[in-house]
Amino acid sequence: MSSLAAHHSPHGAGDFLGLRRGRGGGLEIVYDDGVARRLVWRVASTSDSRPVDEALIAALERNRVVPALYAELKKRAIAIEAIGPR
Repeated sequence: MSSLAAHHSPHGAGDFLGLRRGRGGGLEIVYDDGVARRLVWRVASTSDSRPVDEALIAALERNRVVPALYAELKKRAIAIEAIGPR
C-alpha cells in the first residue's frame, strides 16, 4: 500500500491523519492518536484524493480531530465506511 498523504497535528498533539491506497486500489483514511487509538475508513464516494486530503488538513486544525474529520467529509459530500483498525 502506498501513502498518498500524511499529516500530523500542527498543535503538538500526537494526532495523525493519512491517506493511502488500500489493497483493492481504493482510497483509505487512517487516523492515529499517537497513544492507543487507530481507525481506518474506506472512501466510498470518490477516487479523487485532492478533496479528501483537503478535508484531512482542515480536520487537523481543530482540537477534536475525528468529529472535525466527519464534518469536513460531510461538507464535501465524501462518503466513508469504517473498516476497523489495522
